[in-house]
Amino acid sequence: MRKKVKKYIDEADDHVVKLIYSMLEANREEDWWDELPAEVQKSVLKAEKELKDGKGIPHEVVMKKYSKWLTK
Repeated sequence: MRKKVKKYIDEADDHVVKLIYSMLEANREEDWWDELPAEVQKSVLKAEKELKDGKGIPHEVVMKKYSKWLTK
């Protein structure tokens, strides 16, 4: 199977090679979370806890309040 895949990649155009590369990158063992600065991780975890504790604002409420900003 490896030989078939290598041959396919060698014969593929740039678009297909980029797609394959993207799939391989997405499958890496490293998690993008680990690449975030500690302050950002802390902020996200705090926000998740607040949501679990019912302190979030429903999407519908936010959209109603700020929809005028989203129109052209």
